[in-house]
Amino acid sequence: MKNAVSDLKVAYPIPIDSNHSIWSAFHNEYWPADYFIDRQGRVRYHHFGEGEYEKSERLIQELLGEIGPAGPNGGLVRITVTGAEAPPSQDVRSPETYVGYARAENFASPERVARGSRKTYSPPAKPALNQWGLGGSWNATAESGTLESAPGKIVFRFHSRDLHMVLGPAKNGTPIRFKVMLNGAAPGDNHGSDSGPDGAGEVREPRMYQLIRQKGSIHDVTFEIEFLDPGVEAFSFTFG
Repeated sequence: MKNAVSDLKVAYPIPIDSNHSIWSAFHNEYWPADYFIDRQGRVRYHHFGEGEYEKSERLIQELLGEIGPAGPNGGLVRITVTGAEAPPSQDVRSPETYVGYARAENFASPERVARGSRKTYSPPAKPALNQWGLGGSWNATAESGTLESAPGKIVFRFHSRDLHMVLGPAKNGTPIRFKVMLNGAAPGDNHGSDSGPDGAGEVREPRMYQLIRQKGSIHDVTFEIEFLDPGVEAFSFTFG
């Protein structure tokens, strides 16, 4: 969290909700979930999932304008970032997907998930759109999956410009090497900001990693990431 705040140059306070007390107080069941609260503490609007960015920005401007005359001028912010923080494309057909068994969907490995214990999985040979699976020895918990021995892989059939994963290194902080493939080959020009044209990269800190950015037209494609060292913790996929 500290690294992300520094990288994004965020100067305002950010609450940490590790025990889900804020989450539970709102009876929240979604991630991401946006709640817009005015100066009287009233929830004026909420939105679940990705999207509606323009509407959200205009509402923020409206609420800031209610505080005083020094609010924004009403124009939308022009976003120029190119990495994982870039706005999503207009052709995203894959939903945010969780690796932990508590919220996992569309798991397609032939083996049943063993909750909280080590098990060897086989990746799906021909996953349908938005299906995914594990390969190798993994320990699946409610929130994530940890690779117990290397090598190990995750496969996902998706449709979007960008593919991101929330990943963490080994518990002792040792970096985890990985290699990404797209439709069975190195991604080349379709690599993300955290992977090279040959698909190589490393997990060095817990954060979101941009692994694929398709440069041409968007199609259904099969993503594969192979981890060459044990201990990586995989939390979720997001798309843009």
